[in-house]
Amino acid sequence: MTPVVPFVSEASADERQAWRDALPEALKDIAIVKPFEDLTADEREDATVAIVANPDPAKVAALRNLVWVQSLWAGVERLTAELPSEGPAIVRLTDPQMAETMSEAVLAWTFYLHRDMPRYQAQQRRKVWQGHDLRLPKERTVGVLGLGKLGGASALRLKDNGFNVLGWSRSAKALTGIACYHGADGLRTVLQKSDILVLLMPLTADTRGMIGSAELGDCKDGASLINFARGPILDDAALLHALDKGPLSHAVLDVFDEEPLPASHPFWDHDKVTVLPHISAPTITSTASRIVALNIGGYFADGTVPPSVDRSRGY
Repeated sequence: MTPVVPFVSEASADERQAWRDALPEALKDIAIVKPFEDLTADEREDATVAIVANPDPAKVAALRNLVWVQSLWAGVERLTAELPSEGPAIVRLTDPQMAETMSEAVLAWTFYLHRDMPRYQAQQRRKVWQGHDLRLPKERTVGVLGLGKLGGASALRLKDNGFNVLGWSRSAKALTGIACYHGADGLRTVLQKSDILVLLMPLTADTRGMIGSAELGDCKDGASLINFARGPILDDAALLHALDKGPLSHAVLDVFDEEPLPASHPFWDHDKVTVLPHISAPTITSTASRIVALNIGGYFADGTVPPSVDRSRGY
């Protein structure tokens, strides 16, 4: 009998529909993918693996015999926080295309800051025609905070485009041609040396609120910041103070404590903030579905569960 794999999601209607179109096609020779709401009582009881995207934990808990869940997102902080520690293993989506997409976004918005685009946009609003000196990429230091798959790929892409790149991670890591730092002292060093900071750490108990007043105060005068990690890593009030009073000159923000960003939030109208609607590295359903199919196909073939999240670390 062909196994049934539940699809559990509270993502937007458009995103759910995209997955409902892509997943059954990718898994057509492996399993039947059914939305949670369409499962029979027996199918809920029999399910040992589920595919999830921002799921309601109560729905996941209703699948009492799950061995593991395949997340469709790289970020799994909500799953690790809300699913019981003795619950199913959590497998995050590890799609090489996502690292490629993120590194492209990091490069694009780093050039946006490097080429002084916020200044020229402000001049346009004032109808000012004035050019400014251009620095070479090798004269600009970019600090990448977080050297996992996304951060590592982004750091290397920046280096390949001529930037002087520094990397930071919680524990020691090495990337060819990039000076890498770790720990509290290493973080301070990267903050003090970087012209542009790129946040790409996972959201964990250790990184929540990690970039606050003290850390922003360690930044260079005129430095700018890109947050493509998670909103709660960066303290909003501290960031606004650093933009209004120094040392920061601009922030590009793609992630927020609350999404969509409320219309009343001061980021929307701040002349030193660029707001993006969480678009830096969207999951590509075609490539991700193939990876999900490989993972689930292997599980049904021989019982192999892909490497899962370390609950103690949160990633």
